[in-house]
Amino acid sequence: MIVELILSTLDAAGRPNFAPMGVLWGEEEIVVRPFRSTHTYANLVTTGYGVANVTDDIRAFVDAALGDPLLPHFPAQRVPGVVLQGSCYWRELQVVTVDGGEERAEIACRVVHRGWQRDFLGFNRARNALLELAILATRLHLSGPEPVWEALKRSEAIVRKTGGEAELEAFARIQEHVEGWKHGRPG
Repeated sequence: MIVELILSTLDAAGRPNFAPMGVLWGEEEIVVRPFRSTHTYANLVTTGYGVANVTDDIRAFVDAALGDPLLPHFPAQRVPGVVLQGSCYWRELQVVTVDGGEERAEIACRVVHRGWQRDFLGFNRARNALLELAILATRLHLSGPEPVWEALKRSEAIVRKTGGEAELEAFARIQEHVEGWKHGRPG
């Protein structure tokens, strides 16, 4: 099963990186499939560690998808890494193997520690829509802004009807990002 989460890694200098990612979830092993051109790939290969953060904070997903934010965090317990402060629960990971294709890697990681802060509330319709919109917004360079703008228009009523303040903030952030892209200000 693929689980959407935020993977945190450290670079060689110890700077955290947070990336939303769908991973193959297992109790003892988690498989991460980053593109080889990403910070996530470089950090996992360089350090050999990461943290799979399961969160229901949609703003963290959107911010991490649309930029390179330094999200609130605290030190992991068993690996050199950080835990997203807004995590419901997390898995600390050690890289076991690196395989995959030329463009996308397949990195098998052993779970070396489990942490928990609170129950996972889940995703309502607004959060589901925002997760999909954030993924689309990361692909503006492939599709251009129009398909993303159309998806935003289709999703706005769902977000307004079933979301709260956090979801409305995340929606506005995606709108701003796409609007900036439309006017030649990507990022």
